[in-house]
Order: sequence, then structure tokens, then C-alpha cells
Amino acid sequence: MIRVGVVGFGLGGRVFHAPLVSSVEGLELAAVVERSADKARNRYPGIAVHRSLASLLEDKSIELVVVTTPSGNHFESAKQALEAGRHVVVDKPTGVTAAEVAELMQIAGARDRILAPFHNRRWDSDFRTIQKIISEQSLGRLVSLESCFDRWRPAPRTGSWKEDPASGGGLLLDIGTHLVDQALVLFGKPEGVSAEVVRERDGGGTNDSFTMRLRYERLWLVLSSNCLASPGRPRYLLRGTKGNYWKWGLDPQEAALNQLTRIPEGPWGQEPATSWGTLNVDVDGGMVIRPVTPTAGDYRIYYAGVRDAVLGSAPPPVAAIDAWRTARILEWATESAEKRREVECDWSEEPE
Repeated sequence: MIRVGVVGFGLGGRVFHAPLVSSVEGLELAAVVERSADKARNRYPGIAVHRSLASLLEDKSIELVVVTTPSGNHFESAKQALEAGRHVVVDKPTGVTAAEVAELMQIAGARDRILAPFHNRRWDSDFRTIQKIISEQSLGRLVSLESCFDRWRPAPRTGSWKEDPASGGGLLLDIGTHLVDQALVLFGKPEGVSAEVVRERDGGGTNDSFTMRLRYERLWLVLSSNCLASPGRPRYLLRGTKGNYWKWGLDPQEAALNQLTRIPEGPWGQEPATSWGTLNVDVDGGMVIRPVTPTAGDYRIYYAGVRDAVLGSAPPPVAAIDAWRTARILEWATESAEKRREVECDWSEEPE
């Protein structure tokens, strides 16, 4: 049994990490770091609650530390845990810069510890479904993919760290990390990046809207998110030489996890038929339209992979280098937005 300590019990710790750790055989949710509140103890009676990471690390039985603090604190918390000899999961983004991620990779490697980025949306139902569609070449040669993650949040969260650039706030680091990671999984490293990264809502704060274009050979990806979209655009639009695939709506797991402390037995991560995507394929010059039965999503697969990696029987479910590549693309997107031009991707600086 691998004893796990979760650092932070906000949205990430409460909704994602604690329920998932509690739902995977071989992992024990043993401790949580909360600075002052007792929400974790109320939800998980008997759990150890610490007021600081240093206090948690004094418990030598904790093998795996999950960092789910505000983004600007990820680097320092992960570094502290790695230097204390723990395996570490870091909620996205692993670091607010590629340099931070590279330093964490060096520390983890030197101590033979696992550094696992929490890129959980690889296990979204809709993403697993488009992976299958692309692998089956249902659309012929793919020419473009649009990935949009829209919200309607016209009122900024007053006092939230997510509105503070110094704390790692901003939609680009938040949602952009997920969308870029998914692009890397599907197609690998792009040749060029162009972007607009802006503030659209009234009042001060960090970026709340972005559009990125990743250029590949004979393929374009458009990744976009904003807080002023109602209704939202399609979550995915794939266009190919034989047809298109349209998908609206978001994966249902986050909403379900918000109500749980542990995932129950039975079906999980399945979308209702009203949310299924639609395949539009040219057959003998006419378009045939049919719904696509989605692959179920399951974030538990990520933590099962972490468990196996800690036990030494498998590689981590997300490699640390993927967090570095994602961070670098987001830096190029920021540079592109500032210079108003495409930035060529130079991958020669990639750490080993």
C-alpha cells in the first residue's frame, strides 16, 4: 500500500486528487496539507491533516506527494518534496516556466524519484474518442483540428489567485496546458506556434482568452479558450479529406467527482447519448451522418499508472518531458502574442 499525501485541498485536491487516490487499489489517501481549514478531515474522517508541507514530510511513511496548490507554488512545493526523497505528482502546470520544469526533472533524476505531471485530460471521454477516430483514419487525411474549451464566467473571481499573474494565474497556463498536452499526444512536436493571448473581461487581472495555432506539415491545430462564450463552441471539430467530426460539451467526470469522495462501483466516465459526437463522412459523393459511441473516460487510469511507476513495474503515465514541452509551447505562444508573428519551434534545447 502506497501512502499518499495531498498538498492543498482546494478545487484540485478536493475534486480531482483525493477522490481518485481513494478509488485506486494500492493507494492510500493518508494525509492532506491544509493551512487552516478542516475540510479534508470532514470529508475523510481519520485522515492526518498537516498545516505545512514541512510537517507532512516529517512523516516518513508518505511515499507519494501530490502537489495541488496555486500554480505559482508548484515549483517550490515539488522541489521540496523531491529533495526529501518523495515521488511527486504535480497538478498542471508542473511549473510556470519550462526552466522550472527542467530543474524539477534534474532533481527527480538525481534522486531516482518519479516526477509525474497531472495531465488528466488525456483520459477524458471525448479525447479518447477522437484518438480512436484518428487512428482508424475515419476522416481520411486530417487537415485541421479545432479544440475549444469555452466557459461563461463574465464575473472574475475577486481575490482568487487565478486572477493574479504572479501566482501563476491566467487561462493560458490553466486550460492551455491541457489543450497543448493533448496536441502533443496526438501529433507530437509542432513546427511553429502563433497566438493571441488577451484579457477580454472588464477589470484588472490576467489573461482570460487565448487562441493558439500549432503548425505541422500539412496540418493545423487551433486551440482556444475564453470566459465569455455561451453557448460554447464545439469542443472538437476535426476536418479531413473524407469528412468531419463534431463534438459539443465537456467530459462529465469533473462534475461527478465534485459530488464524491470515492468513485463507486459500476459504469464511470460515460457520456449521455445527447452529448455524443457526430461523424459526417462522404460515401459515394453523399454525406452519411451518424453518432459515434464514445470511449468512456477514466482518470483512475492515471493514478493506477502512478502506482505502477512507484512500484517499478511501469513508466509514469505522463512523462516529465511532456510537461517541459507543454510549458515551452505556452512560452512561444506568449512570445507570438507579444510580437504578433509566428514563432518557429526550436526543440534543440530540450532537456534529456
